[in-house]
Amino acid sequence: MSRAKEAFGVYVHWPFCLSKCPYCDFNSHVRHAAIDETRFASAFAREIETTAQRSPGREVTSIFLGGGTPSLMQPATVGAVLDAIGKHWKVVNDVEVTLEANPTSVEATRFAGYRAAGVNRVSLGVQALDDASLKALGRMHSAREALDAVAIARRSFDRYSFDLIYARPDQTPAMWADELRLAIDEAAEHLSLYQLTIEEGTPFFGLHQAGKLKTPDEAVARALYDVTQETCDKLGLPAYEISNHARRGAECRHNLVYWRGEEYAGIGPGAHGRLDIDGIRHATATEKRPEAWLMRVESSGHGVVTDDLLNSEERADEFLLMGLRLAEGIDPDRYTALSGRPLDPKRIALLREEGAITVDATGRLRVTSSGFPVLDAVVADLAA
Repeated sequence: MSRAKEAFGVYVHWPFCLSKCPYCDFNSHVRHAAIDETRFASAFAREIETTAQRSPGREVTSIFLGGGTPSLMQPATVGAVLDAIGKHWKVVNDVEVTLEANPTSVEATRFAGYRAAGVNRVSLGVQALDDASLKALGRMHSAREALDAVAIARRSFDRYSFDLIYARPDQTPAMWADELRLAIDEAAEHLSLYQLTIEEGTPFFGLHQAGKLKTPDEAVARALYDVTQETCDKLGLPAYEISNHARRGAECRHNLVYWRGEEYAGIGPGAHGRLDIDGIRHATATEKRPEAWLMRVESSGHGVVTDDLLNSEERADEFLLMGLRLAEGIDPDRYTALSGRPLDPKRIALLREEGAITVDATGRLRVTSSGFPVLDAVVADLAA
């Protein structure tokens, strides 16, 4: 397959938030002084230029502005970043350009500006559709404000998505089914539905350890997962990845780049990338601290602090780990080509027998609905 036909994504990380959510362990930072957006836009452009010199000749098929909270950026800053990408790489005509946004009324007023700058898909961090849950999750918006922002997104963009978190404290399967139905009425084509996980180093972790935050037990969490699958299937948004649901053809093309093991550039503080240079896969990561990243870029053209060369085994394991998250599964021949050895047929036979995976007539391997809740164990078994 020629280079031009392969997907190539560019991920751009805007690291700033108005406040830090108590469940979040992403690279996000709160700054009380004004952010020098012009300086950051110049640094993004510089790092894009340097990265394009390392990976020339690519055709960008998707761009994702994530964070942090990218909807705190002025539309002009977004426009400058998109212009820099277009200057240093070729961009396909139907490129998917996603921007993550908080559904506050202030940020929703910028949607028309983002559209004019070149964004054609927005992903809204709604997280819950009731006010008590939003307050408990440390969100800055109300349920009404979130739904109003979704309506503005619908008017501004052909494609939009939003996130919800489930397995929240005191949430029952019946409550979640009602919330999901309301979400699907509003969602049009795509939903990201994440089970609340308690991450070390977050305020929720401390509360959970102290017994002040109770999340649903394993049985309830499994029931909530099952309700998620059943409700979304019935209402036309089946899972195409373990936490992502879409109408056919409305999948997030950028995230498919990650899950299919394709190439992407990581730009901005704390961004990760996967680049093929001289036939070798490089796993890159940039300096996480925004101001330190800025100084690195201004002095040396990039903020990369990690540039690991993945060997064939590591590359194959990553392909397995990411690819089996997808409903479409993986082609075992690609695993063999990457690792130099086939998957163990005995292990495949055993997992099939247990109902965790299926293998179709073409040999494609997929995790079943009963295998998905124990996906990590399935991947570990196959990779052993």
